[in-house]
Parts: sequence; structure tokens; C-alpha cells
Amino acid sequence: MTDYAPPKTRLEIVHADEFLVAVDKPSGLLSVPGRGEGKADCALSRSQAVYPDALTVHRLDMATSGLLLLARGKDMQRALSGLFERGEVQKRYIADVWGAPHPAAGEISLPLITDWPRRPLQKVDQEIGKPSITRYETLSGSGSIARLALTPQTGRSHQLRVHLAETGHPILGDEFYATGEALAARPRLALHAERLAFVHPATGAALDLVCPCPF
Repeated sequence: MTDYAPPKTRLEIVHADEFLVAVDKPSGLLSVPGRGEGKADCALSRSQAVYPDALTVHRLDMATSGLLLLARGKDMQRALSGLFERGEVQKRYIADVWGAPHPAAGEISLPLITDWPRRPLQKVDQEIGKPSITRYETLSGSGSIARLALTPQTGRSHQLRVHLAETGHPILGDEFYATGEALAARPRLALHAERLAFVHPATGAALDLVCPCPF
């Protein structure tokens, strides 16, 4: 794993109101402070510099870019966390993977658990793994590379990365689960959180947030 060197680019605000904030987290930036020295710079701390009441609701892997939702205050943190826990937030990711899946669209259901001797890596375990489901759709393909839209139905750690790798289509640039040409094909993990859609807990309005894929 490479040393932590967060990008210096400004954190883009996708949406902000008196209850919540959505930011475009760049690849290479932690969602929350990491353990050890030199890991305080993160999407949360950068957001709190503008919105001091911002609190964590969910996380993206450091290498993943895209939409990260933050609550403003503890009441909204509880409300938004409840939406995620109940599966009431629609999520869509874009990923470039090695090889075109067959069929072109479908569902991956593989139970996942932490690979404790190699944590933070995760692994498939048919006996004690937690149920994990990812829906995918092939958007385009060129040579050995395909672009997929991914819709996780569960929210396990590294779920998309492990599911794609286990089915023989690792996400390009994934230093944890890709090897050889798939690893070398991109300078970063080719995974982006493109969309979050949910009913705003405070206003009752439908909120559909989109952050265009940067790769």
C-alpha cells in the first residue's frame, strides 16, 4: 500500500443546505481521519473547515472518488444514517474493469468478511460471510476494458472491489485486488461514486445528486 499523500485540490461542494452537505471526494483522500501521524487531512476535516457542524454519515474508500454525504448536526446524522441502514439511499458507481462480464448485466451475490490476517482486505466466505449483493450493467467496452454501472444492494467494506475481482473482472488500478495488466491499466482506482438519491429527511423532497465521473 502506498504512503498517504492526499491531493491538494480544493474539495468541491456538490450540494449544501442547512441540514446536509454533499462533496466530491477526490481519489487519494481519506473520508475520515486515519490512524497514525499525518492522516488528519480528510474529506470530513476539509468539510468542517467550511461547515463546522458537518458529521460523518457513510464513507468511501480512500482510493474511490465521488459523492460523500455529510450531516449537519447530530439529529440529521441519525436521520441520514437511518436511510443508509434501511437501504433507502439509491447509489450508483461507475467502474472500469478488466474484461467484459457475461452476461452484460446481472447480479453478483457473494458473502463477504474481513480477511483478518491481511486487513483491511476483505474476502469471500461462503460459511460465515455476510450477505452481499451488487447489481451491474455494462455501459461500454473497448478491447480488454469495460465500463460498468454498479448498484450495491448492501454496503459491505470493499464490496464492489471484491465482487468484481472474484468474478474475474477486477477494477482497474486496484492495488488491493487487481494484478498485472489490470493493476497497471490506471494510475488510480477506476471507481467513482456517481449518484446518491434519497428523500430529504428534513424537507421531504426527493434529492437526486449526481457527480460526473472524472475518468
